[in-house]
Amino acid sequence: MRNQETTKHDYGHGLLIAGSYGKIGCAILAARAALRSGCGLVSVHLPQKCVDPMQAAFPEAMVSIDPSPTLFTSVPDTLKHYNAIAVGPGIGTDPTTSKALHALLSSLDNHHCPFSHSPSLPFTPLILDADALNILALHKEWLTMIQGAIITPHAREYERLFGSEEPAEVAKKHKIIVVKKAHRTRIYSPDGLIHENTTGNAGMATAGSGDVLTGILLGMLASNYLHASVYDIVCKAVETHGKIGDLAIEKQSESSLIASDLIENLRNVSTDITTN
Repeated sequence: MRNQETTKHDYGHGLLIAGSYGKIGCAILAARAALRSGCGLVSVHLPQKCVDPMQAAFPEAMVSIDPSPTLFTSVPDTLKHYNAIAVGPGIGTDPTTSKALHALLSSLDNHHCPFSHSPSLPFTPLILDADALNILALHKEWLTMIQGAIITPHAREYERLFGSEEPAEVAKKHKIIVVKKAHRTRIYSPDGLIHENTTGNAGMATAGSGDVLTGILLGMLASNYLHASVYDIVCKAVETHGKIGDLAIEKQSESSLIASDLIENLRNVSTDITTN
C-alpha cells in the first residue's frame, strides 16, 4: 500500500533510450512496462520520426527528442534528473549510435555502485540490453566502462560478448550484474551471489518479451533502489517478468502469448519490493 501523502516524484523517474525508425515498438513496450512497474515518471529518448508514434500509443510517457530523425545519436543533457536509465532495445548498431552509447557510458560514474546492500548515496542504475550489448560486442574495449551496470544478454548475445567465460567470473571481473536469460534465468552479482529464477514459461519466447523485462527493470529500479539492494531488485524484476508470463497462460495458450499480454498482467502483480 502506498503512502497517501505522495506524488509521482516520490516513485522515481526512469529514462529509456530505445527505438529507431522502423523499430519504435521496442520502445513502446519497454516504456509501458516501466510505468506499469511502479515508477512515477518515464521519459523516452527517441529519434524525431518516432515521437508521434510513441505519443499516440503511450501518452503517459514523456519524450526526449534526439537531433536525428531516425537514430539515437545524442545523449540527453539531463541525466542527473533520472533515478535509473535503460538503453538498447531497437536502437540499432549504426556508427553514430555507437558513438552516442560511448558518450553515455562516459558520462556516468557508477564504478563504486553498491550491489548487495541499499545505497547510502544516490547513483544511477544503468541497464544495458539488446543493441547496446550488440554494440559492446563490436567494441569490447568499452567493457572497462560498464562497471556498475546491469546487463541482460540471451545466450547468443552473451557468447558474442564473453565467449565461453563463466558468467560468475564475468560479473566479478567487470563489476556488473549479469542477467543471463534462459528457461531458468540466472542472475550473477560481482560479490559472488547467484540466483536462479523459477518463474516463466515457453510462451515468453516471443518478440518483445525482452523489451518488457528491460522496462520492468527500469521501473522497479527507479522506484525502489533506495529501499533495497540493486541485486535484490533485479532478482525481483526477473521473477515478476516470469510471473506475469505464468499469469498470461492461465487465460490463453503459450503459443498465442505476445509481449503486450505480459504488460497487461502487470496490473495483477505488486512491484513494490518493500511490501513483498
